[in-house]
Amino acid sequence: MTKEAKGKSCEIGAGLLLYIIALAVTTLGNLTGMPETVLFLLAYAALSATTYWEQLKKIAKKQFMDENLLMIIATAGAFAIGKHKEAVAAMLFYQVGKLVEEISLSKTKKSIARFIDIRPEYANLKVGGTEKIVPPQELMLGQIIVLKPGEKIPVDAVVTSGTGTVDMKALTGESKPRAVWKGSHLFSGTINLNGVLEARVVKRYNDSTAAKIMRLVENANEKRSESIHFADKFTKCYTPLVILIAFLTVLLPPMMFIEAKGEWIYRGLIILVAACPCGLMVSIPLAFLGGIGSAAKQGVLIKGGIILEKLTKVDTFVFDKTGTLTEGVFHVKDVVPFNKMTKQELLEAAALAESYSKHPVAVSLREEYGRETDRTRVTDIEEQPGYGVRAMVDGREVYAGNLRLMSRERIRFQAADEAGTAVYVAVDGEYAGYIRIADVVRKDAMDLMRWLKRRDLSAVMLTGDNEQVAEDVADELGIESVYAELLPEDKVALLEEFREDQMEGELLAFVGDGINDAPVLALADIGIAMGGLGADAALEAADIILMEDEPSRIINTVRISKATLRSVKQNMVFAIGMKVILIAMAFFGFVTMQNAIIADMAVMLINILNSFWMLQYPEQGV
Repeated sequence: MTKEAKGKSCEIGAGLLLYIIALAVTTLGNLTGMPETVLFLLAYAALSATTYWEQLKKIAKKQFMDENLLMIIATAGAFAIGKHKEAVAAMLFYQVGKLVEEISLSKTKKSIARFIDIRPEYANLKVGGTEKIVPPQELMLGQIIVLKPGEKIPVDAVVTSGTGTVDMKALTGESKPRAVWKGSHLFSGTINLNGVLEARVVKRYNDSTAAKIMRLVENANEKRSESIHFADKFTKCYTPLVILIAFLTVLLPPMMFIEAKGEWIYRGLIILVAACPCGLMVSIPLAFLGGIGSAAKQGVLIKGGIILEKLTKVDTFVFDKTGTLTEGVFHVKDVVPFNKMTKQELLEAAALAESYSKHPVAVSLREEYGRETDRTRVTDIEEQPGYGVRAMVDGREVYAGNLRLMSRERIRFQAADEAGTAVYVAVDGEYAGYIRIADVVRKDAMDLMRWLKRRDLSAVMLTGDNEQVAEDVADELGIESVYAELLPEDKVALLEEFREDQMEGELLAFVGDGINDAPVLALADIGIAMGGLGADAALEAADIILMEDEPSRIINTVRISKATLRSVKQNMVFAIGMKVILIAMAFFGFVTMQNAIIADMAVMLINILNSFWMLQYPEQGV
C-alpha cells in the first residue's frame, strides 16, 4: 500500500471510530442539541481535514472547481440544516471511494512494473580472482562482471568469455531464448539462462537499457491524452454548472412550495453529492495505464496516453525499407570487377574503405571479405550519408557507394542491371567495378501489409536504395506508393509534404529502424522505431518502440490503442449518464445523501473494472 493510501486508511479509520461513538452516544443517551453536533463534528473533522486543506491550497492556484468542492459544500450545508448523520456518512463514503481510487491506481502501476520487472538487484563484480556482490549502480565502464545461470544481467555489457542463452522476453516479448558468445552484446534486464558468462561493462546503470525503459514506462502517463484533458476541462465547467443547478433547486421550488423549504435545501445538497465525477476522473487514466502496461508486456514501449490516442487516428503508415521491411542483413551476391581489377582486389578495397562503418552494407562487405580488416591501412575516412564513403586505402583514394556518388564525382561507370543493391567502387578516380548485394524481406512484413490493406490504411515505402530494388520489394509486399534513391534530407522533405496533404484529423506514422531515421521519427505525427533495443536514438526520437525486429507488432499495438479508447469512451458515457440520472432522482427526492454517494462509488468501481481488463489485453494473431 502506498504512503497516500495508508494515510487515507488512517483518516477513514479515525473518522469511522468517532462516527460510531457519536451514533452510539446520541442514540443510547438521547443526546441532542450542541453536544450531538460537537460529536458528529469531531467525526466529520477527522474525515475531511485533508480534503479541506487540499482545497485551501488549490484556491491559491485557482484550481478549486472539482469534486472536493462539491462534497465540501454539500456536507457543510447538511451540517448547517441539522443533517449531521447524513453529512458524516456522505464524507465517510466519499473518502472510502478516494481510497479505492488510490489503491486502484497503485495496483495498476505495480502490475505494469511486475510485467516488465527488469530492474536487476545486484551484480557479481570480478576483482582479481574473486567475485564481489555490488549494487548495479556502482559498476564502472570497463569492469568485468560474472553472470551465472538464472541471474538478471545488471547493465549493458559485451561477453568476454563463455557461451550461453539469454531470455529476452521481459525486454522484447521474444519467447525464444537468444544464444550468446564472445563478442555478443548483452542488455540489462534480460536473464542468463545457462552457462557462466564473463562480460565487460559498456554502459553505466543509469544509461543502460533496463533503466531507460523503466523510466519511459513509469513516466508514460505524464504525456496526458486528449481524453484526460477533456475530463479535466469537463470538471472545471461541470462543477460550477452543478453548483448553479443545486442553487436553483434550493431557491426556485420553495418560492412555489414555501412549506417545503428545508426539504428543497436538502435536495440541493444531495444534487452536489450525486454529481461528484469521481468515477470519471479515475477510470480514464486507469484505462490508459492499462493499455500502456499491456503493450509493454508484449515488447512495445508507448510514451504516453496521448500516443495511444493518436495512434487510433493514423491513416497512413510510412515505412523505411532497409532494416524495417527487409531484414537489413545483406549478403554479397556478385563481385563484378572492371578493367584490370580482380574480384579479390575489388572486394578488399571496398571492405577496407568501409572498415569503420556500422551500416548493414558495410558489414556484409567485411563478412564476404572473410579476413580481419587491417585498419592501419585506412586513413582519412569520410562517411557521406546518402552517397557512401571515401577513404585512403594504402595511400590510394577509394570511393565506395551508390550511383549518386559516382555521378557526383564524375566517374564513368557501368551500371548494374541485376536486382539488388550495388556498391560501386572507384580507385584513384577510375571505376573499378561493383559489388551486388541482396537483402531479404521480413517474413511478417507481408502480414502487416495485408492487415493494413484490409482496413483501407495507406502504406508508403521510402528508401535510399535504387529504384529497381525498391520496386521489387514493393511488388513483393503489395505496396503501391514507393519513393526510391532518397537522401536523408529527402525523406524529411517528403514527410513534411505528406503531412501538408493530409485532411484534418488524419495522422501519419513513420516506421524506421530507430538508428538512422531519428529526424524522420521525430517529425512524424507518430514515430515508430523498430528493433529499438539498446538504440539511444530510438528511445529519444520515437513515440513507440518495438523492442524486437517484428513489424507485425504494429498490428497488436493498434488494437491495444483502439481497445483503450473504447474503454475510455464507455467509461465517459456511463459515468456522465449515471450522473444525469442521479441528479434527476435527487431533484425529485428519490435518493438520500448516503444513497447518492454509494451510487457514485458503484459507478466508479464498474468503471475501474472496465479499465482493469486493459492490463490483461491478449496478444492476438494476425
